[in-house]
Amino acid sequence: MTTKRLLTEAEILKMSEKDYMNEDQLAFFKSRLEQLQAEILRNAGQTTENLRETVIVPDPADRATIEEEHALELRTRDRERKLLKKVQQSLARIDSGEYGWCEETGEPIGVPRLIARPTATLSLEAQERRELRQKLFGD
Repeated sequence: MTTKRLLTEAEILKMSEKDYMNEDQLAFFKSRLEQLQAEILRNAGQTTENLRETVIVPDPADRATIEEEHALELRTRDRERKLLKKVQQSLARIDSGEYGWCEETGEPIGVPRLIARPTATLSLEAQERRELRQKLFGD
């Protein structure tokens, strides 16, 4: 059994529009999303280990520094938890055949945008419209 080589970012970008979200592109993005998911889960495990380590620090300033570092790490993990949900949703969209297509317009999101942000669900134009509505109406 041979495994097919994943295309590079440069090869994906060179593909024509008619190849949009073909098997090779989907495999590329699935691999990228799975790597991101694994990294987030690895970071979460490391944070758990870091927080379990109890160090008795007599100096209040040092203790405050350690607590601030823990708070920062927890905020970072919270952002990653939200990103993990988007990554998992993107992987589900690949499986359902919806990945790469704008949720609002049904138009292609575009390979360059997906390379920059593999969890994107809106085309750049749809995202800009959404942000403008939020800015105007405080949505």
